[in-house]
Amino acid sequence: MKALITGVAGFIGSTLANRLTTDGVTVVGLDSLTDYYELELKQQNLAALTSPLFSFHRGDINAVDLDALLNDVDVIFHLAGQPGVRGSWGDGFDAYVDANINATQRVLEAVRRSAHRPKVVYASSSSIYGEAESYPTGESVTPRPRSPYGVTKLAGEHLCRLYSANDGLRTVSLRFFTVYGPKQRPDMAFTRFLRAAVEGTTIGVYGSGEQVRDFTFVDDIVNALVLAARTDVTPGSVYNVSGGGSHSINEVLEMIAEISPRALKIERSAVAKGDVSRTAADITAITRDLGWAPTVQLRDGLERQLAWVQASAE
Repeated sequence: MKALITGVAGFIGSTLANRLTTDGVTVVGLDSLTDYYELELKQQNLAALTSPLFSFHRGDINAVDLDALLNDVDVIFHLAGQPGVRGSWGDGFDAYVDANINATQRVLEAVRRSAHRPKVVYASSSSIYGEAESYPTGESVTPRPRSPYGVTKLAGEHLCRLYSANDGLRTVSLRFFTVYGPKQRPDMAFTRFLRAAVEGTTIGVYGSGEQVRDFTFVDDIVNALVLAARTDVTPGSVYNVSGGGSHSINEVLEMIAEISPRALKIERSAVAKGDVSRTAADITAITRDLGWAPTVQLRDGLERQLAWVQASAE
């Protein structure tokens, strides 16, 4: 098996690349190494990928020769994109359209041209639901994104579906629910919280902290990606991927206080624009079709991420 991972230098991409090469899979990694967060962190992720089965290409999906990169590739894990809800408003939207919509369309066009047409596993997001009409939220619930970011991720899903319907491409979209764990981006809540706990600095919390999220450990996300690549499902399928239990931000802070080496200092600010009050996923479909289920409970995952933050600080 040979895989192409877009966004390979990121949190999920580098974790997936390590898992695949450990399993004996040849991996081609593609990443443009943008400066959305510290480039040094991405370079550290790449430096840790030492397997001879891994090769790296630096480049923008919208500019590189994808036809050449797809040579003999069996599956594409399309993880690249512009992340973050807060930066997707106003003038920032152009970058999201380019990285999340145009790049996805270009990947699908390259697959359509390819003689062997590799499978495409697309990383979508729970942000496509917005304030969902029911909980736990199943894949059949009408998406109502509350941020431009969510709109672009939903557009990527629709592109995968239409290329499956019109051109027979084998695509699977996975809707990730709040992914955390070692190597998580520095702008994301758990990394900010845990780093502040280790350093004794102030933890910034948007809103009351009563917002509820369905948190998913990165190793469980990687397991879902691998199963989606290896399992025959209906082309164009979409699945929720979540940790299977919802917790408020305040509950998370309580857990961190219990495992933290220092007392927490918390400062609250206004709710962020585009934020939603709750996410909770119905994972019946992915359990039935892929045999996937989460294995890491939140406290265990937080302890693992805390250990990584502490090691990074040394």
